[in-house]
Parts: sequence; C-alpha cells; structure tokens
Amino acid sequence: MTLVERFLKYVSFDTQSSEETGVTPSTSGQMVFARYLKEELESLGLEDVTLDDNGYLFATLPANTDKPLPTVGFIAHMDTSPDMSGKDVSPRIVQCYDGGEIVLCADENIVLSPAQFPELLDHKGEELIVTNGKTLLGADDKAGIAEIVSAIVYLQEHPEIKHGKIRIGFNPDEEIGLGAHKFDVEKFGCDWAYTMDGGEVGELEFENFNAASAKVTFKGRNVHPGYAKHKMINSIRVANRFMAMLPSHETPEHTEGYEGFYHLVGISGEVEQTVVSYIIRDHNRTRFESRKQEIEHLVRKINAEYGEGTATLDLHDQYYNMREKIEPVMHVIDIAFQAMKDAGVEPRVKAIRGGTDGAQLSFKGLPCPNIFAGGLNFHGRYEFVPIQSMEKAMMVIVKIAGLVAAR
Repeated sequence: MTLVERFLKYVSFDTQSSEETGVTPSTSGQMVFARYLKEELESLGLEDVTLDDNGYLFATLPANTDKPLPTVGFIAHMDTSPDMSGKDVSPRIVQCYDGGEIVLCADENIVLSPAQFPELLDHKGEELIVTNGKTLLGADDKAGIAEIVSAIVYLQEHPEIKHGKIRIGFNPDEEIGLGAHKFDVEKFGCDWAYTMDGGEVGELEFENFNAASAKVTFKGRNVHPGYAKHKMINSIRVANRFMAMLPSHETPEHTEGYEGFYHLVGISGEVEQTVVSYIIRDHNRTRFESRKQEIEHLVRKINAEYGEGTATLDLHDQYYNMREKIEPVMHVIDIAFQAMKDAGVEPRVKAIRGGTDGAQLSFKGLPCPNIFAGGLNFHGRYEFVPIQSMEKAMMVIVKIAGLVAAR
C-alpha cells in the first residue's frame, strides 16, 4: 500500500478512547486495530513483533550495517479523541485545493472555510484529506502511524540508506492521558525516540506544559427555601464563589505561548453537592507549583468562610515539562532539526500547549521529543491533513535513520 492508502485504511477503524471504562486499552476497537497492525508489520518482515494484553504493539527493523549505532524509536498512538465520534469515518481527497471553502456536508451546511481556519491557505495547491463533517478524521494520530510504517517500507526498499536498529511503538489511550502509563520502556529498548504526533509541517517540540488535575467537591445544606434563612448552604453558589476567585483571564481562551491557565472542564451540582473539575497548566515549574498552591489556598478560604469540610480538594499531577529531560541530550533535537532540513522542511521549534506521550516517556527514562504528523484541527469535524505534509513527515523519519548512522 501507499502512504495514503495506509492512512485511509487506518481511519476506517473506530478507535475512540474512553475515560469511563477503567481498562487498558479503554475501548475494544483499539485492540482490533492493534491486531491488524501486528499482522501488517509481520507481513512486512519486521522482527520482534509483540502485542501485549494492554494493546502496546512493538516491532523492530534490524540494522543494515555492522557499525555500532544507537537504537532509535518512533512512536504513535492508535486511539482517537473522545471529543467526537471516530466511527464510520468517511474521508475524501480534495485535489489541488484552490484556497476556497470546502463543503464537508451540504445537507447540514458544514463548511471548512479559510475564514475560520486560515491555515488552509498555507496548503493551497495541495491535496487535502477531509471529513464528511459528521466525524473527526483521525489524523491524530493515524497519520503518524501511516508515516512510520511507510518510512519503514521505504528503508526496506532502499538498502543503500544505512541505518541502525529501529524500534516502532504503537500505543493506546494517548487521548485520555494514559498512553505512556503501561509503556514498557525497558522492553522497547531504545536510546531515544520520537513521537510522530505533532500538527503543522515543521513542528518540532521538546517543551510542554506541566499538568495537574483538580476536582473540588462542595457540600451544601438543603432546607425548604421558604424557611432557608441562616440555614441553607447552596453548594452551587459556594462553587460559583470559588470559581469567581480564580483569575478571570488566566484561562485557555485568554492565553497563548508560554502563558499558563486554569481550565474549568466540568461542573455538576445541586444544592446539596456540587463538583467542579479543572486542569492546571504552565510551562514554568515554579509557576505551576504556585497555581496548585492557589487552588489549595482558595479551598481553605472557602472552608474558613462556610465551615470546615465545605470544600474538599482532590489534586493530582499528570505530567511534567519534558524540556528538563531533553536538554541533557540535545543531539536528539539536532538530528531531527537537520533531518527536516534535508527533507525540505523548515523546522519550527515550539512549545506544546498540551502534552504528549513523549513527555511522560521522557520522565520514564526515554527521551522523546515530538515531530509533526501533518494534521490540523484535531478532535473535530474540521480536521484535515495535506497529503504532502504526510509525505514530508515520512521522509523526516527516513532522514533521521540515515543521519544517526552517519554520525
């Protein structure tokens, strides 16, 4: 299969992950896809192809040189976002995009327009794979998987490109933050790796947010509203007071670049009990710790005002900024940077306003920066991927393999 044929086949699998199941992989469709990929990798003649009960698929392309070389890995995730359905994806290819609006679904007037998505214009004249407006596409991260497999095939077909041992890792549940949790770094056996999970062409990322989750539960006291004076405590109103005490402009919709935020991601409640959920993000570790301390301070303030036990906090760190683990081994960035240039891509080093499996893997002992996969507008019906971007990502992998051997 070609790179595009692989991608179109891969997005036909429904691999939407779920935060509700408590198992790994979180949905059965991910294992169905993993088994398909395992058969494909075996048919390509790769070695050490293993798929464990948690849906982690590893494989090896052996070195084609006797020169002692480091083992490099390439990683992508099999799941798609819970934010929108990935079932019955119906992609189509827009040939030679003209810079205008793309009608995804005429019946529902769903249009992919450069007025809302100006990045479309960066790909004028290219071939774009789009959705039918009813599901996400799944380029996050099936584009990455297709690029890795296609790069391996390219290396097999071009033995003149000398390379060391290359490991492939495809994992479940990245979209719910669990992709690296059961990833066996020792078994993977790499000196370093790259996740192929970025967006626009040229993205090279080795900084990400420090991340935590905070759930605050507010207890109230319900009595008949006609006799509630000095008796009722409305937990909804208490929760509202707490939320109002957080900085109003330190939210995702008001921040960019290295600016951190508090993001309210959920609220449910009634008079007796209300629960609010936040994610806390900051690139700077000191500011990150200060944000967590502010949440703790406001919980204490609520309890001082309404009575001890009114508010309880469940606060957990999720992942940290991988920069501190990458800086001691910056040659892995230098190699990726040069590989992009050799592939005709202008590198765009940027900080991720989010996290990747690579961040967690870096703290598990596997330095793992992130490289573009080419897709845009992830997690929704307006997702698209230029074919030329996927081709460039595939060639970056090939170039990395060659550069490592040439060092």
